[in-house]
Amino acid sequence: MNPILDLLSAHRSIRTYTDESVADEHVRAAVEAGQRASTSSAVQAYALIRVRDAATRERLVALTGNQEKVARSGAFFVVCGDTRRHRLACAREGAPYDARLEAFLVAVIDASLFAQNVCLAFESMGYGICYVGGLRNDLDVLDRLLEIPEGVYPLYGLCVGRPAENPLPRPRLPLDAVLFEERYPDDRTMQRHLDAHEAALGDYYAKRGRAGRTWTASVAKALSVPRREALAAYYAKQGADLG
Repeated sequence: MNPILDLLSAHRSIRTYTDESVADEHVRAAVEAGQRASTSSAVQAYALIRVRDAATRERLVALTGNQEKVARSGAFFVVCGDTRRHRLACAREGAPYDARLEAFLVAVIDASLFAQNVCLAFESMGYGICYVGGLRNDLDVLDRLLEIPEGVYPLYGLCVGRPAENPLPRPRLPLDAVLFEERYPDDRTMQRHLDAHEAALGDYYAKRGRAGRTWTASVAKALSVPRREALAAYYAKQGADLG
């Protein structure tokens, strides 16, 4: 028995929540756990903005593509890459801030490692979570709404609350499709792994009333046309040097 592996294996995205709010002490405990995540050179390039104001959260519902859970979950957060404090540190040392694409990548990676730790902490306390990529639908509007300063990069939202649903766990790719020895496999081998994944997903989709849906079709629909084309311009405006 390994409680950590059990917790990881039990994860499901929760999109329907009870009316119970998330206690401040639970938020602080989860964030402290998040801070123990690995961080490149201890730069800790992350920040978490909790949005409590009901009117603001309602505006975020529209911004995220009418995702009602953004307003109805027990708590809602914005996960950010944070280089603002690094700019302040450089200024204090009389040094220029000249960190380029690497710094932006570090901020995204650090923030995601931090956020995953935060989510695991919440789940260990009996809460459910759901990441919200729709937060990036219009970052200029979000920027004005939350008055985000230069050097801070909003990446995605995070809903947290007591689950009011018990969804089926979604099957993942076969282990052999993601774990390789020495080299990445050839395309024929990967196609066989995709076939196995489609077979495993068939029952899952049927139970959810979506018989006939396939993983490859979903991926193709999501990735065959550009989305959120203003992202590079927004992050550049925020001070990210993507060159």
